[in-house]
Amino acid sequence: MKLRCERDTLVEALTTAGRAVSGRGGQLPVLSGLHLVLTGDQLVITGSDLELTIARTLEVNGDTDGSAVVPAKLLIDVIRSLEPGAIELDVSDLDLTIRGGRSEFSIRTIPTDEFPQLVSAQGPAVTIEATSFVAALRQVVPAASGDDSRPILTGVLLTPVDGGLRLVATDSYRLAVSDIPGASVLEGDQSVLVPSRALAEVRRVVGEAPELTLRLGESDASFEIEGLVVTTRLIDGDFPKYEGLIPTGESNSMVVNRETFLDAVRRVRLLAQESTPLRLVMNSDGLEIVAITQDVGEGHETVDATYDGDELTVAFNPSFLVDGLDIAPGEEVALQTIDSLKPAVLRVAGNENFLYLLMPVRVP
Repeated sequence: MKLRCERDTLVEALTTAGRAVSGRGGQLPVLSGLHLVLTGDQLVITGSDLELTIARTLEVNGDTDGSAVVPAKLLIDVIRSLEPGAIELDVSDLDLTIRGGRSEFSIRTIPTDEFPQLVSAQGPAVTIEATSFVAALRQVVPAASGDDSRPILTGVLLTPVDGGLRLVATDSYRLAVSDIPGASVLEGDQSVLVPSRALAEVRRVVGEAPELTLRLGESDASFEIEGLVVTTRLIDGDFPKYEGLIPTGESNSMVVNRETFLDAVRRVRLLAQESTPLRLVMNSDGLEIVAITQDVGEGHETVDATYDGDELTVAFNPSFLVDGLDIAPGEEVALQTIDSLKPAVLRVAGNENFLYLLMPVRVP
């Protein structure tokens, strides 16, 4: 294998594919490497940990077709360290030679026959508008759990709703729901549970692409975006029955400017240390945000808000509240509460496609 390519282009492609490289190389050492395959002027770079696979295709000046598996971190670090401009990769026997400017490096490769045979999902291709899908990912992915001991909660549920697509994620402390009207990508009542890690990568790599292609197989899903394919295994199991968690009926409602609310919360939370919750005091005069940490200090800030309901003090994990306000897609938000112990719902004025539910924290 022999080729020439611009350094910056190659670094971007290697880094993208490298995000799927296994951190558990001791179990299968070859997965600590990137698989490079050159055919004509097309170089395909693949990284995988068997759960997540990212394959990036780019145009290069190909000389000799071939393939190699190269330790990912070392390869990326070496190429990134070179001077800008054209570089040359040349694989012979067991080594990859890298030349750029006055520099030359040789890296020992990993046998290519040890790299697993990876395939993309084989389901029918469905095209979806990228901007709305990425916006929905931004709203729900942060709510998924990062605890691998509870794999069901590390996923994002994709399910049909009213002729469109609904994305749902929860870590059992908060719940995010985002609907994409008119996006019919699932058949019938089909629902799938996609790892949030894979969807975070999809969101990262979409860039300015106008659309992406989704393929759903029996046990995996692929997302194709302009020369890049992200493939992931689906999570097997039943997502929690989230609908029953969403309060219905009469509730207190506070309407407030989102940016003003978010800025105030970020300031006051500086005094919410040592896992101290943030208190919201809501009444007809508006909103007061309070943080009190024993032996540290306290913070107070009042915010103009319209409140309809009984006077109420409710406390939340400040990080979860910030996350909800940060992802809410609108200028004004409505915080709907029943009492200080039942789930609260954050909505956006005039937008029925977004919902963020968070559990209050009991305070004295």
